[in-house]
Amino acid sequence: MPIVKIELPAGKTAEYKKAVLDGIHQALVEAFNIPDYDRNQRIYEVTPANREIPSDKTADNILIEITAFQGRSIAAKRNLYKHIVDELASRVGIKGDDVTIVLHEVPLENWGVRGGKPASEVDIGFKVKV
Repeated sequence: MPIVKIELPAGKTAEYKKAVLDGIHQALVEAFNIPDYDRNQRIYEVTPANREIPSDKTADNILIEITAFQGRSIAAKRNLYKHIVDELASRVGIKGDDVTIVLHEVPLENWGVRGGKPASEVDIGFKVKV
């Protein structure tokens, strides 16, 4: 049940944004073994006047913040980062150096789901320990 926030430059086409969403989701499915239907992603478009990026980045720089259940292995995280970069390169041509990913891991008991229950007390439908 990852929650994904994507910050990218304003003015991209609907097709571009959909490709970004699909690429990041595909990487999560493959690396974290989440169900394909489990999509919770948001795009934030930022104008140049409202954004500063490091001098070694291009205007296509993208910031991805993922909030996910705690418990994935470092191997799964490495796999996720690589899959995201590869997916974005192949789908929309973003260079790997223009992709920054921040993973926030939250314990299951800190997620309120399914009518207000802690996620640690319900069957979430997939394994977190990958």
